[in-house]
Amino acid sequence: MVGLTLIYSSYLPQVAEDEYAGFKPMSIYGWACYLAYGIAYLLLTHSLGALRKRYLDYLLLIVLSASAIGVSYFNQSGLGSLLLVVAASILPWILKLWTAIASVIVAQFAVIPVFMYGLGFPALDALTLSLLYAGFSGFVFVTSLVAKQQANAREEQRRINAELRGTRALLAESARVNERTRIARDLHDLLGHHLTALSMNLEVAGHLADGPAQQHVKQAHQLARLLLTDVREAVSHLREGGAIELEPALRPLTEHVPGLVVELDMEPGLRTDDPECAHVLLRSTQEIITNAVRHSGGDRLHLSVHRSVDGICIDAEDNGHGSDAVVAGNGLNGMRERVIAHGGTMQVETAPGRGFRLQLDLPLKRLPPSTVRDTA
Repeated sequence: MVGLTLIYSSYLPQVAEDEYAGFKPMSIYGWACYLAYGIAYLLLTHSLGALRKRYLDYLLLIVLSASAIGVSYFNQSGLGSLLLVVAASILPWILKLWTAIASVIVAQFAVIPVFMYGLGFPALDALTLSLLYAGFSGFVFVTSLVAKQQANAREEQRRINAELRGTRALLAESARVNERTRIARDLHDLLGHHLTALSMNLEVAGHLADGPAQQHVKQAHQLARLLLTDVREAVSHLREGGAIELEPALRPLTEHVPGLVVELDMEPGLRTDDPECAHVLLRSTQEIITNAVRHSGGDRLHLSVHRSVDGICIDAEDNGHGSDAVVAGNGLNGMRERVIAHGGTMQVETAPGRGFRLQLDLPLKRLPPSTVRDTA
């Protein structure tokens, strides 16, 4: 919309000079500045909020501001200040707060020479006009800053909700396992002991009874033994079914992650009877996804969860930028501590242009703490 005035002044120069004093037809250099502004704006806004190479963003911001000032210079107008107002909406997403505020002010003040020498305004008028445009830029900047904060709040809420859903599923599975274990224990302790005592008494009664009564006692003894066998099989079945299913806990963590497609490849029917192991897997998966969103710079993460020789293994790999070495932050260190406490192993690999790969192996039963390997 700002460019409509440029088109008007370029294709109808006589009308523009009569009705809008100070507007001049754009030269090829002015149109080049306008085109550079549009390209830089599109490159900066096509994925706001995504993790990218910052030095490229800084270069594009310089091109954006310089080309806007160039439009004012070659058109001898204040249209560049309007373009800078539009550009102010991008700054909160790329720069830190005080750096962005300084950029807004410096960019608007850089147009003062155009007002003074191009349009012939007195210095005070040029300063006042720049401050006016700076106020408009400030309003746009604050609006965009609030939008960014709301986006961050929504992402944090989504992450917490996903973690709560996973934790709730894990607690539900744990409660189910505990209830089955309690029922199995009660069946074994109460019915099993009583049936065993009944069977022993019936066996003694079979030796003491004579005639037709002995036959009935033997039949009752056989029935008691069969009933005891059924109880034992029921107890074994309850205990065998008392394992925690992992997919309902891990699946919610991978859904609807902004800016990241998470591919979960999970072995069907993967279970563990160790609640602590399930908890470590849940927290580790959440941390892997969070690190991929914040630090990898990629848009795809592949998660493979399968049974290893003596435990459960997570193999995660993203398509991010990678780095020369692994720099462990609080999240990675926390995951390392959980793995060590459970006796597992963890290995991290990365290289420039090859993304990050993390392999985590947890035993099904807690072992003494092992050594965690981090390699770059």
